[in-house]
Amino acid sequence: MKVALAQIEVARGEIARNLHKVCHFIKEAAEQHAGLVCFPEMCTTGFDWELNQGLLENAASTIQALQAAAQYHQIAVCGSFLEQTKKGAAANTLYWIQTDGSIAAKYRKTHLFSLFHEEQHVEAGNKIIVADTSLGKVGCSICYDLRFPELFRACAQAGAEVQVLPAAFPHPRLVHWLTLVRARAIENQCFFIAVNQCGTERHGSDVGDTTYFGHSMIVDPLGEVLVEADESEGLFYAEVDLKAVGLAREQLAALKDCRKDIY
Repeated sequence: MKVALAQIEVARGEIARNLHKVCHFIKEAAEQHAGLVCFPEMCTTGFDWELNQGLLENAASTIQALQAAAQYHQIAVCGSFLEQTKKGAAANTLYWIQTDGSIAAKYRKTHLFSLFHEEQHVEAGNKIIVADTSLGKVGCSICYDLRFPELFRACAQAGAEVQVLPAAFPHPRLVHWLTLVRARAIENQCFFIAVNQCGTERHGSDVGDTTYFGHSMIVDPLGEVLVEADESEGLFYAEVDLKAVGLAREQLAALKDCRKDIY
């Protein structure tokens, strides 16, 4: 399958503006015959959690619009979006929408970013999700999850052939991003689709700005980088062939050789 990474700059709190951009990239990726287009973390709202509280009641309509776009353009869509939980709280949630508009996966971010006090504003998820999708069995994760290898090993052991990670990784942690994305692909012998924000998010004079470095990537099960973006906005493509997963796991049976009896 041809996979598109939609590396975008997000306007804080401007759902209509962001959704218009997202739908434009969905259309463009479909015209380029991609079967899947992936978007970054919180790609229709950004991270102003006080502002996002006022957007919660309409969060579901954003997903409905994306379902309609996926169905109309016959392309699967994945990304992280604002969600309202049953308790009325905000959640940072990955959705995988199939080409018929149905939702194949919904995963709430489990590791909340304490450095930016995300745990004070967001209800954490508590489930590992491996979904059957048009691309095969896909493990779900979001941004900060990347630093917790246990999550990805659990997904691999549950059958994940592909891992997807929408993110908003900023400078100065580019080396961490490049290293960890490849490491997670290699150690779990899976494809890793990691799509990051780009551009600068304005937090105001008290906090300053956050600049996201892009470098969205698709890495194969042997750690080879199939595509890596620069820091600019745009669509970036690579072919994902799941036969490579089986070959990698046959040639080096690391997952089978895990000592589950002692760790």
